[in-house]
Amino acid sequence: MWGSSHIMTLFGGKVFKYGSKMKKQGESQCTQKTISLLSPLGTIQVSGCENGVHTIQILMDVAPAERSSGAPLSCVVNDSLAETSPELQRCVEWLQAYFSEPQTTGSLPLPAFHHPALQGDSFTSRVLQVLLRDVTFGKTVSYKRLAEMAGNPRAVRAVGGAMRKNPVPLLVPCHRVISSSGQSGPYMSGKGNHLKQWLLTHERQGGEG
Repeated sequence: MWGSSHIMTLFGGKVFKYGSKMKKQGESQCTQKTISLLSPLGTIQVSGCENGVHTIQILMDVAPAERSSGAPLSCVVNDSLAETSPELQRCVEWLQAYFSEPQTTGSLPLPAFHHPALQGDSFTSRVLQVLLRDVTFGKTVSYKRLAEMAGNPRAVRAVGGAMRKNPVPLLVPCHRVISSSGQSGPYMSGKGNHLKQWLLTHERQGGEG
């Protein structure tokens, strides 16, 4: 489908490269590296290869840090970045900025993504692309409105499914998708609802700075 050469695609107003070493079912052609970060949300693990970021996992191993009006929050890398791909390093730098100076992330370059959910023309991919491109820092969008923006107003439930399939939370901001009533709605299948509240507050307070 992808051929042997790199394919360029427009994602979020930026051009990303998807390489020929696509991870196929039953195969593992990518050489992935995982970087662990200690963040205000607890441990975050970022996995990726030379072609881009595959996944971001929030482990929920501790309670989210309390915000204060003092020093900015920090995100510390636990592992060595030696022999790490430029895309993975770019992702780490973005996450560090997001927690310490969140309002600056809109001007930072995003890493390339190398995960099937973010490729092709599936509805999930389209929803995630629209979310990344159009729902910027400090904004929120309802599931219904996001379905309309993705071209299928009736696909509200499918939008919820796309949020659950999002392989790179924080970068693709599924925490900004809320219910039409204004309630925050579930996050990480309901297990991370407190994290969603924290992230929305973090962005609101960060924007005030």
